Amino acid sequence: MNHPFGLGGKVAVVIGGTGELCGAMAEGLAAAGAETVLVGRDAGKAESRLGRITAAGGRTSFVPCDVTSKASLSGLLAEVLSRCGHADILINGAGINSPRPFLEIPEEEIDRIFSVNTKAVFLACQVFGSYFVERARSEKKGASIINVGSMSGLTPLSRVFTYSASKAAVHNISKNLAREWAPLGIRVNVLVPGFFPAEQNRKVLTPDRVASILGHTPMGRFGEARELVGATLLLASEEAGSFITGTELVVDGGFHATSI
Repeated sequence: MNHPFGLGGKVAVVIGGTGELCGAMAEGLAAAGAETVLVGRDAGKAESRLGRITAAGGRTSFVPCDVTSKASLSGLLAEVLSRCGHADILINGAGINSPRPFLEIPEEEIDRIFSVNTKAVFLACQVFGSYFVERARSEKKGASIINVGSMSGLTPLSRVFTYSASKAAVHNISKNLAREWAPLGIRVNVLVPGFFPAEQNRKVLTPDRVASILGHTPMGRFGEARELVGATLLLASEEAGSFITGTELVVDGGFHATSI
């Protein structure tokens, strides 16, 4: 892929890369020339994605990691540096959801969702951020962190109370870090998908919910995973996205632009 979206020589670490949306984003990064490291718990889920990237001529690998553990994330960084020599792009895309009436949400579910959706982002930004900051100071090299947010992080959505709160925190963390690290050339942004059917939200997509979503989406359809690639490349690229930090880039078919 030609300048300014080319990522030749870059290494992208994609947490959640074994999933549908971040997997498609990883394929897009690889097509643009980045070496991609897919991160998740299940190597089996990574196999088909690794195969597609390799078949298309990309360089990729899988590293297992418990992203809710700082020690495990530190091990991930060490493994990435050992395999690839450096890291330039971090995508935080692990996420889980569970629809439940507010008064029926058990404490253990609150802990579990916040651990994966919020704590994991916080810790990954600490671990990789420390590396990015040190490199920026010593080598004058920037980096891009893309945290995957949610429409519910912008405006609370019904039926997903814990998920909405956890994603709102991701948006807040991202803006804070963008301000903190901007002088070092480390950009932090939030990629905000609209409604894209994926493993974590299929249980929420009941027929009445689908009708409500599509009726509120000017384009009248769900998004496809490949439609997140362009926004990902914009935020990842040092050239095209060099002055973009602290933003929430919404890809939603017009959902957020519509009130009634």
